[in-house]
Amino acid sequence: MKKVLLIEDDFSLRENTAEILELSGYNITMASNGKIGVELAKTHIPDIIVCDIMMPELDGYGVLQELSANDETKHIPFIFLSAKTERSEIRKGMDLGADDYLTKPFEEEELLSALESRLAKAELLSNMTAAQSLHSGDSEEQMRTLHELKNFFDDNGTIKNFVKDEQIFSEGLHSNSIYLLLKGVVKCYKMDEDGKELITGLYSADDFLGFTSFMENIPYQETATAVEDTEVAGISKSELKDVLRKNQNVSLELMELLTDNITDIKQQLLQMAYSSVRRKTAQTLLQFSKILNKKKDEPIRISRSDLASVAGIATESLIRTLSNFKKEGLIEIEGRNIRILKLDALQDVD
Repeated sequence: MKKVLLIEDDFSLRENTAEILELSGYNITMASNGKIGVELAKTHIPDIIVCDIMMPELDGYGVLQELSANDETKHIPFIFLSAKTERSEIRKGMDLGADDYLTKPFEEEELLSALESRLAKAELLSNMTAAQSLHSGDSEEQMRTLHELKNFFDDNGTIKNFVKDEQIFSEGLHSNSIYLLLKGVVKCYKMDEDGKELITGLYSADDFLGFTSFMENIPYQETATAVEDTEVAGISKSELKDVLRKNQNVSLELMELLTDNITDIKQQLLQMAYSSVRRKTAQTLLQFSKILNKKKDEPIRISRSDLASVAGIATESLIRTLSNFKKEGLIEIEGRNIRILKLDALQDVD
């Protein structure tokens, strides 16, 4: 039975989270603040740690720093729980060595999935490290995590800025570079035979763009355009390939990320194929709100054609549905701005 150390100062959330994990077969140790959490981690050596950020005595960042400096605890997978969603806060935690970041409130499935994947990855990396130590004489500092790879893009990539509606790369061109999105929002899309735009993905800060194949000279399969003023860091495909060859741990994390992206695309295709127009519209509004990192009282400013393209419906059908949502009090419309008024109701639209 895997041991989980849960560090959370909110009593109700701590008890509820512990109950979820216990029912899923985990052995739980709990701490009400960071100072107690550090002591328990050093004495019990858990298999994984789930830790809040904002806590008395010692915050989550301090917990991670202390445990990372200890030889017995520095390799324990570490997952942050926090209501903070700003890129700078997420990057701060990841730079310190956190393995994952769950935003409150989170779904039970999100928590369990994060634990399962991080525990599985930790076991794989442990086996890989043991195997590498038998024959590796390379003294060069190794890149351990996907977040260190993102820092590599930040530090060594070619920085480019794009204004709204400017293309970053185009379908059919040689795919010479991979990009990390530093700020802004980007849409990727393909054009059908009638010249209609079909959005294949929406990306925000900390997302990668431009993957095709490392083995073959395959051109970009879609076009990427800035939805708002955007900054990216680009690395040549050959340079990234060399980095991944030398750092198997990072390769494994990147493969996991790309697998998650494929799962998201499948979900979007299922929604486009089988959901009602109302549900497609509602889910697309929620998707844009999340990608644009908008709070409940902040409007979404996006073109109706982009909304329709992601939802997979005609623009006219989308406009009619938005009008109905407005009459029902779910949203508010002011010109191009759309403000979500009833988030829960929008999530439950059939």
